[in-house]
Amino acid sequence: MNILAIIPARGGSKRIPKKNIKDFLGKPIISYSIQAAIDVELFNEIMVSTDDKEIAEISMIYGASVPFYRSESNSNDFATTFDVIEEVTLEYKKNGKEYDYVCCIYPCAPFCNSLNLRLAFELLKKSDFDSVFPVVSFNTPIQKSLKTINQNQRIEMNFPEFRNYRSQDLPISYFDAGQFYWLKIKNILKNKMIFSENSGCIIIDELNAQDIDNEIDWKIAELKYSLKN
Repeated sequence: MNILAIIPARGGSKRIPKKNIKDFLGKPIISYSIQAAIDVELFNEIMVSTDDKEIAEISMIYGASVPFYRSESNSNDFATTFDVIEEVTLEYKKNGKEYDYVCCIYPCAPFCNSLNLRLAFELLKKSDFDSVFPVVSFNTPIQKSLKTINQNQRIEMNFPEFRNYRSQDLPISYFDAGQFYWLKIKNILKNKMIFSENSGCIIIDELNAQDIDNEIDWKIAELKYSLKN
């Protein structure tokens, strides 16, 4: 059984400059993803897909490989995660390496850990799912969400049919934790999507997840990580 970890880390982040190698509590943030992949002891290879020399050098220092650089066409703002996974796996295939399972681990995912990686992999192996990834529950029902509809800031419900429902009577909704995707790679390449109607999940709590899209998110993530550890 051949298993590959792909960490997609391009150099052109806009909202947080050099995001993928920015210092997170004393280490480049990408090092946490690399270490989680090393600790789970499942992968034949842990590779970083990047177009950036500095990211490549730092990734190799922390234990990942960078066997080739990402193409220019998959280094822009419009390239999807699937595009990167497809490019990497096809490049390996050219060199005689094929994989049964691939795990795409995001580079800014310090809460990703070996326990959850293994739990998700075991679920993927024993199920018919094409992919498995971690999710977190919204802390309030999305059926009660609101929207402003004009510049006067008048407020309306997104789902007015739930106006008189009690929160505890509404089903729990979840969102993608943005940490990793375990994939049965042949199915993924055939269907050309990493998240489909045939995907499964493991549920993690809010303390073990944080979207990092801006500087405030970054500080919250550091506070959470310090509290957790």
